[in-house]
Amino acid sequence: MTLDVNFPAFLAGAVLYMIYGGVYYSILLRKKDQEDGGPGKYVAAVLVAFICSALVGILVQATGSGGFTSGAFVGGLIGILISIVYLKNALFGLMTKQMFLIAIGDHLVVFTLLGALHGWFL
Repeated sequence: MTLDVNFPAFLAGAVLYMIYGGVYYSILLRKKDQEDGGPGKYVAAVLVAFICSALVGILVQATGSGGFTSGAFVGGLIGILISIVYLKNALFGLMTKQMFLIAIGDHLVVFTLLGALHGWFL
C-alpha cells in the first residue's frame, strides 16, 4: 500500500484550514489586540495548516475512507482525540473554560472539514 497524498487535496486542505482559521479567530478575537507575537504567529499558522492537511490526508488514505462522509468521520475522530487532550488540560487548570470551548469547537469543525475534503478527493 502506497501512501501518496493527493497534491490538489493537500493544497485545498491547507487553504481551507487557513481560511477557516482566519474567519473563526477573527470573529472570536475581533476585540482583542492582534499585534502580540508579530508576523511569526502567522507564519506558524500557515505551516500548521500544511502539516495538518498532509497528516489528515495520510490518515484518510490509510483508512481507505474514500468519499465525503467517510473522510468526515475520520476527520471528526481526529477532532475528538484533540478535544480529549484539551479536556485533560482544562481539568488540570491549564486553560479556562472559555479557552477550552474555543479550542474544541475549532478542532472538531476544522478536522471534520479536512477529512471530508480529503475523502472527497480520494
